[in-house]
Amino acid sequence: MKEKLYMMLIEKSKTYNRLTKKVVTEHVEHIRKLDDEGKLKICGVFKGYPGMAGMYILKTDSREEAEELCKTEPLVIGGYATYKLVDFQVANRENNYLL
Repeated sequence: MKEKLYMMLIEKSKTYNRLTKKVVTEHVEHIRKLDDEGKLKICGVFKGYPGMAGMYILKTDSREEAEELCKTEPLVIGGYATYKLVDFQVANRENNYLL
């Protein structure tokens, strides 16, 4: 069965530079929770891309579940960031790089 992966692209809002330590801590706790639940494949920050904060690659049973996880991100809840959710298909040796 093919993994269902979704990429959450996190975009900075106008208030992103007002992040507090509390919000950053909640953000990291959210990442840990997703990881503990097996929902997080990988995450990271973007350096040198104005307006972009980072991304998650989520492993969920459905796009709807991925959407709900995006809505629970503290940066989004606090208005510090918005997101775009895109379907992500892995290309690798096992699937002959989608050939």
